[in-house]
Amino acid sequence: MKILMFSITPLFPDYDMGGGQKHLRTVAIHLAELGHEVVILCTRRPDTRTPFHWHARARVLPILQFKQPFPGPYDTPAYNIAAVIQDVAEHMQSADRFYIHDGEFVFPYAYRGIPTVVSLRDNVYPETIQGAFHFEGHSLIVISQYAHDFFQYTVGRFFPDLPNRMRVIRNGIDWTRFQPTPTDRIRERIPVDPARDAIILHPHRPEASKGMFQTLAVIERLVKQHGITNVKTLVPRWLNVGGDPGVAAFYAEVEAAIAARGLGDHVVFHEWVPVDLLPAYYSLGAVSLALGNFVESFGNAVYESLGCGTPSIVARISSHREILPEHLVDKVDYGDVETAAQMAADIIRSGRRTPQATLDYLHEHYGTERQLAAYADAILNAAVAEPLPYRFTPIDAATRFRLAPWCYVSAARGIYHDYLADYYTSAALTALIGAHPDGFTTQNAADQGVPADQVEMWWRDGYTVPLPAPPTL
Repeated sequence: MKILMFSITPLFPDYDMGGGQKHLRTVAIHLAELGHEVVILCTRRPDTRTPFHWHARARVLPILQFKQPFPGPYDTPAYNIAAVIQDVAEHMQSADRFYIHDGEFVFPYAYRGIPTVVSLRDNVYPETIQGAFHFEGHSLIVISQYAHDFFQYTVGRFFPDLPNRMRVIRNGIDWTRFQPTPTDRIRERIPVDPARDAIILHPHRPEASKGMFQTLAVIERLVKQHGITNVKTLVPRWLNVGGDPGVAAFYAEVEAAIAARGLGDHVVFHEWVPVDLLPAYYSLGAVSLALGNFVESFGNAVYESLGCGTPSIVARISSHREILPEHLVDKVDYGDVETAAQMAADIIRSGRRTPQATLDYLHEHYGTERQLAAYADAILNAAVAEPLPYRFTPIDAATRFRLAPWCYVSAARGIYHDYLADYYTSAALTALIGAHPDGFTTQNAADQGVPADQVEMWWRDGYTVPLPAPPTL
């Protein structure tokens, strides 16, 4: 079978820009190993215009003329968009299946005649969100229950049949690779010594929402309050920083914050880590930090680090609330750097590594064999699908509301909203969602002295979502 794949993100022979590209690579190689011919179209950059292979039957063609650098790939002249559609359509002529990675090919009319599978890798970027609202494929893959619920209560509000086409395929990690690994090769690139240094990993791309400034706040407390003066924090530098003014400005802001906090001796910048050295990189750390507010669909680094023996401290944001139970990973409320610093200090001083119970859970629920088999099943067995029927349902007195899936109630801080990255204190809303687990109406709210305009504010601001009307008998 000939399979055409689409990636709006640039791809590389030996590097992955993020978790989404890592999984695209593994899915493409898996299908190639099954004997299928795979062609992946991706965005070209000045340094990535030459075709290459991930496998003898998995060829990557960096030809798509989206705007670079990210964000705003569609912020480009219309002739470039036309060229993208032309390129995809021409390759589609000889393809049996079309797979859109991250939903960012937003022209459903172009693929109506071919069995198409779309996967959504994030819940944030506008191209992915638009792709979800424009979805007309056979299957829509999401990578966590959190992502499923997010799209069900947004896109699914107007397409009630969407849940019948959604499929949760949780990310899989190759535990034969991501396990405790000798660190000699990575230490040739990064000047640290785990026998001398308390190494903290910040294995994330350069976005403030990925928690860089929270990491610096934790490091400052470790050094100045906990007396751990041998801290070395590893921070990867993005690919082609010089070609991305936004990323360069971000690093300048980070370096200014490091200087202001007096942490120059405790932060080590290094080159982006190649795919083959990631297990050694994770194994190098005493602890990994993931304290940002980026609304993750999965967040691979946390769990890859755990697989390599290095404990992770993670903020209770988005999918991190569900992927591992509370007793199997160190979690803090977003913004609680004091608790995170105390956890990190305890881990460093005790030398604790990933508990066996955590590894057992990860291996059972997040292995690659199950993931790749599910992707192959979804793609190979796809059929041409009709567009989803659109339905508008008025919000009225009969509408029931529940807490939005992107919110949770923190006992200490109030209702956390993933998209506002902030807490909201409302005794009235907390009481209503507690008293009405199947949803409350405006009348239920009025009975508690809450006016209708307050109920409207909650759903418009994303604290609640309207529930589908029950089917009529």
